[in-house]
Amino acid sequence: MDAFFAAVEQRDNPAWRGKPLVVGSRGRRGVVAAASYEARKYGVRSAMPSVTAQRKCPHLIFAKARFDVYKAVSQQIRAIFHEYTDLVEPLSLDEAFLDVTEHKSDLSSATLIALAIQEKIKASTQLTASAGISVNKFIAKVATDMNKPNGITVIRPRRVERFIEELPIEKFFGVGKVTAEKMKKFGIHNGLDLKAWSKLDLIKLFGKQGRYYYQIARGIDHREVKPHRQRKSIGAERTFTDDISEPKEMWAEIVRITGILAGRISRTGSRGKTVTLKIKTHDFRAKSRSKTVDRFIDKETDVLDVLKQLFNDPHPPQEAVRLLGVYLSNLENSGLSKSAVQLEFPFETGYLEEEVVESD
Repeated sequence: MDAFFAAVEQRDNPAWRGKPLVVGSRGRRGVVAAASYEARKYGVRSAMPSVTAQRKCPHLIFAKARFDVYKAVSQQIRAIFHEYTDLVEPLSLDEAFLDVTEHKSDLSSATLIALAIQEKIKASTQLTASAGISVNKFIAKVATDMNKPNGITVIRPRRVERFIEELPIEKFFGVGKVTAEKMKKFGIHNGLDLKAWSKLDLIKLFGKQGRYYYQIARGIDHREVKPHRQRKSIGAERTFTDDISEPKEMWAEIVRITGILAGRISRTGSRGKTVTLKIKTHDFRAKSRSKTVDRFIDKETDVLDVLKQLFNDPHPPQEAVRLLGVYLSNLENSGLSKSAVQLEFPFETGYLEEEVVESD
């Protein structure tokens, strides 16, 4: 989907159409969850601090996130996908892989299927989508971003090698900003540069991820589209508008966050053995404490029992904290088939909740 959260807000509020808009908060610790294309012209991007976004575009409109609406629209879109294939693997609320090798329509190509899906999405939601079509997941994913908004990019087999060789390294799916900068220091600026490195050297430089880089530089990606992916963990976080330093206050917030986590555990039917307490200090240093128990747990009280040990061992945090998070992993079963990321949004209670949600 194209600028999904922002596009939904502009759809539902005609006065905002054609204007720079972000979904997020103006607060000093607010973060942009999604930016309209009008806002992007000013250099505003998702994950950017709200204060930076407003500095770049003083007349920027801030829309409060409405996840219930985004999820409802996402369900509409996924229903359209399933009209064409049962092999749908969601990546987030606004994105999915589809395998149309064998499909339900009488259309003769993946391109025609993508066009039909675009048209149905537009007709039913008044929103636009873009598609990438190619021989595997990696190339299709990269292609999706090549012709936005409302575009289709097809990378045929004979074009794959050249496409990858010319692709800037920061455009590679799976290469983040930090890794891209590290690669550039070693003279890796595009796919051709990456391809020149041996597998052994890439592993030495990037660890086990080096194998992945070696393969994608050659267009190799054997991953199948998996409709039912299980989550490895489930959790909840909160970022506070003001740092907290009192252990009593920290524990009260941990209890509150665990209550949110318990609701998600119940909804997904999950049980796990490993509890993790995540702490981010006032200077943005992230730490975590984990403990694995000898049985699967799903009750809030059981999670809190483990958290109490983690919180006090060896002692409560000695520095002011800006974020606390609680996670349950090593899961026995998860009904989640969704990819999750952390987003910051302000709430009237005086802190920001980083909710485990799917995002644009």
